[in-house]
Amino acid sequence: MHRSRVATLGVAALVLAACGGNGTATQKKTELTLYNDKGAWTKFFDEMGALSKQRIGLGMKPTGYTDSAQYQAFIKASFRTNVKPDLFTWQTGGMLAEIVQQKQVADTTALWQEAIKAGDLSPDLAPYYTVGGKQYCVPMNVAYWGMFYNKKLFDQHHLTPPRTWDELVGIADTLKRSGVKAFYHTSVLFSFVWFEQLMAGTDPDLYDRLATGKAKYTDPGVVQVMERWKSMIDAGYFVNPGDKTDPADVLKNGKAAMVSFGTWFNTSMTQRSMKAGTDYGFFVIPNVNAALPKTSMIFESGPLCAPARAADPEASTKYLKWWTTAEAQEKWATSRGDVSANPKVAIQDEALGAVTKDAGSGAYRLVNRYFEATPPPVLTAALDGFGRFVTEPGSYKEVLATIQKEADKYWSTHQ
Repeated sequence: MHRSRVATLGVAALVLAACGGNGTATQKKTELTLYNDKGAWTKFFDEMGALSKQRIGLGMKPTGYTDSAQYQAFIKASFRTNVKPDLFTWQTGGMLAEIVQQKQVADTTALWQEAIKAGDLSPDLAPYYTVGGKQYCVPMNVAYWGMFYNKKLFDQHHLTPPRTWDELVGIADTLKRSGVKAFYHTSVLFSFVWFEQLMAGTDPDLYDRLATGKAKYTDPGVVQVMERWKSMIDAGYFVNPGDKTDPADVLKNGKAAMVSFGTWFNTSMTQRSMKAGTDYGFFVIPNVNAALPKTSMIFESGPLCAPARAADPEASTKYLKWWTTAEAQEKWATSRGDVSANPKVAIQDEALGAVTKDAGSGAYRLVNRYFEATPPPVLTAALDGFGRFVTEPGSYKEVLATIQKEADKYWSTHQ
């Protein structure tokens, strides 16, 4: 069945259930529903549900979406009914603040305090989950962004991971001479990836000011970043942004030598039976501006939440608490070949383990991912704008002006 129809039926089912008038009486549950926008991870959620049933007597059944917009619409529709998911995934930043302000998400402040005290959560993560001085949700995952690369292509062209931006451009030139596209990019959803990377690696302070309305998209520093991005597109370093091939397949089949994503992308590699260190590798992307004191690293953390009026609030909270423990996180991280929000969990992949350790020790300047750092209305305009830009690079000034128009409107009422 087409996923848009699934989404429509899902919303309809919720509305019909709500009209049934069962009220919001507390139920005692032994299996929880977990709605998520990680449809490709259903297998891993199923494994967590089996483990939780065994360990804490609470099973968990996932329902995964692959379309972000449809998923968000579904969750927001569920808030207006009496039938809600027991758990759901979301985003930090403006999107979390929005549903907290609507009083739709359960407070997890006490859970955070306990987990930090037990060493299961880092206090460095707490700000991403804090709205109005209280914590909401727990980390479903954490991810550090860098570059995944096709090791066989690199070996074939006698290339090694770059230490400077100039070396990275040199690699792109070498590949181009052999008819190989250096980089993946896309015109949909993840159209922001190269903007955030170039901005953070050029002027992370300006990046932060943009996110809080203290700088404009039309400022000279932002324009210069767009011009650098345009020059890279004009140089022929990127694949066609309209290509619908899954980025993991792009990397595996050598359509592009490098793909920039969060460490969660490692799961896509392992799902394709690709071996770290043999078939692919991962490196930290060097700063564009070599004079910056620390290498900027894009960071994200995706929340796992309970609704404020869950059917069994005690069970939902119990599950969130278990999710943060080393036992749960060991399973969650290793099954996907990813990193963990729990500092006690050892990372098996050597490259990812090194990045996690270095990021936790303050070796990098962690920069909040654009998707979470940017207010939702501005983000919508930016995703559309960057999507247009990658297919029409000459439109960059018009694109920035359009995004700024939306930013002006937003910040005029939110400063």
